[in-house]
Amino acid sequence: MTVEQAPAETPKTTARDWFQRAVVYQIYPRSFADSNGDGIGDLRGIISKLDYLQRLGVDVVWLSPIYTSPQDDNGYDISDYRNVDPLFGTLEELRELTDGLHARGMKLVMDLVVNHTSDEHPWFVESRSSKENPKRDWYWWRPPREVDARASQRRAAAAAEPNNWGSAFSGPAWEFDQATGEYYLHIFSKKQPDLNWENPEVRAAVYEMMNWWLDRGVDGFRMDVINFISKDISLPDGPVADGKLFGDGSPFYIDGPRMHEFLQEMHREVFASRTGGLLTVGEMPGVTVEDAVLYTDPARAEVDMVFQFEHVALDQEEGDKWRPKKLLLTELKQTLGRWQEGLAETGWNSLYWGNHDQARAVSRFGDDGKYREHSAKMLAGILHLHRGTPYVYQGEELGMTNMTFGAISDYRDIEVLNHHREATTHLGHTDAEVLAALAPLNRDNARTPVQWDASRHAGFTTGAPWIAVNPNANHINAAAQMDDPDSVYSFYRKVIALRHAEPVVSHGDFTMLLPDDPHVYAFTRALAGSGSAGSPGSPADGTQILVLGNFSGEERDAQLGDQTWHDAELVLGNYPSDAGAAARDGGSAASAVHGSSATGGMRLRPWELLVLRRRSGA
Repeated sequence: MTVEQAPAETPKTTARDWFQRAVVYQIYPRSFADSNGDGIGDLRGIISKLDYLQRLGVDVVWLSPIYTSPQDDNGYDISDYRNVDPLFGTLEELRELTDGLHARGMKLVMDLVVNHTSDEHPWFVESRSSKENPKRDWYWWRPPREVDARASQRRAAAAAEPNNWGSAFSGPAWEFDQATGEYYLHIFSKKQPDLNWENPEVRAAVYEMMNWWLDRGVDGFRMDVINFISKDISLPDGPVADGKLFGDGSPFYIDGPRMHEFLQEMHREVFASRTGGLLTVGEMPGVTVEDAVLYTDPARAEVDMVFQFEHVALDQEEGDKWRPKKLLLTELKQTLGRWQEGLAETGWNSLYWGNHDQARAVSRFGDDGKYREHSAKMLAGILHLHRGTPYVYQGEELGMTNMTFGAISDYRDIEVLNHHREATTHLGHTDAEVLAALAPLNRDNARTPVQWDASRHAGFTTGAPWIAVNPNANHINAAAQMDDPDSVYSFYRKVIALRHAEPVVSHGDFTMLLPDDPHVYAFTRALAGSGSAGSPGSPADGTQILVLGNFSGEERDAQLGDQTWHDAELVLGNYPSDAGAAARDGGSAASAVHGSSATGGMRLRPWELLVLRRRSGA
């Protein structure tokens, strides 16, 4: 081996290369596939669809929580970290699922929810039993603070809470416990008390549990709101915005003073001695690019990548999802481009349009009407060809859309139900006003059952589904798409295959083009022939690709100012291929079919995606 070859063989490069090339598929188990007719998806249902996932081409399956839970927050309130809830199956079935994935060349990532537990977890049951219990300090307990006797009865009750923080699920972030006369902290539901990570016994118990799962064959963890685990121990009041009932505590519990210390300790205690391509993903609301560089720097040994939320807050007034606004493509490009640039040299990006906490991608970022298929395909190409690891949320590969919910009784999500109650009871909004605000971005949009076929309940269940199936399942479903070469599903297969086959996608540099164009998203990826581009040891073959996406329902010209792309090879597009066409410009074969751009740019049809490739010396 020569010195020049050495970087390609270093353990650091090999360890990270697999997930840099990988695609992750998220399963929300209760809505994926039901095998026993109880209306709730389960492990046996997932097992029955493993060939579907293998055919799609994904490398990793991320499973939302299937642990024992009272299901207050659909499983994100865990009462037993080491068992499967009977709703979903058994530990033996989970082992069968794990083995089935591994046999097909896929990995399994579990959801790790350790900012909080259920209030029915034995740890919390002990903690609340008395102030003297050894586990009392495993959670955040505080006595009532003194109140002004002259305050109104309502304000006096609120002022007694240890601070003014509001819960992410509406209401206060504190719940009074009558038995011991103290409050406990819950950033989310009152049935989700926050663990006190300042206590080393808590951390040791979490690490032991994580090791137990890895010993059972799990390949890593997606860590739910992991950057909430370190809090300012003084728990000060937060600022109260106009129109809000409670203070914003996030400056005091997001990316807290010991976050890096805790994650580095976790790595030492759980991952450092293990081999075999494990994956750690930190969900981190409020994380900045600068913070993410630290969290994902492999030399610091914290997490492999983070989920950031900047791009999914751009269609909300001041980050309030119940105040939706029009998304500006220029802002989306600015945000995603900044993350691409910020993690170009150190760390790694995760890429996603949707998940179980977000609205359906094609309804939110595309056109779920006339151009549903074109825009769903375009969104897939734009996302997956960025630098980072892309995530596909179940049904996204079919172009599933948002649901229409007629009344509050149609909803199931605790976040929605709590907000509706608070907004209509305390904030003076009408039912109609609240329902209209809820419609675009509520989480239940993404939680309707996967649409497998056109039969009753979309083939999801033979019983009554836990949440209604989208009526458009009669024409948007897997059975109709799997063998259709022009379907959204087939297009996802092509995009994933391109990522696997083309090193420039996984390792190439990223350059944003046309940042001020309000309709066209354009960028290039490049691997320099000298080997200087990409991550250490990555292939370097002089390949470049140009990615163009039209985010509108009208024809648009992409004014690149680079005529050299006009003769490039067309490797992917979401319109039927044009015989003999390589690229669309004033002198290309394609322009003879579609008309030339008057300004010499590349003309894009409504919601069109074009991916062009050229190689040095070709």
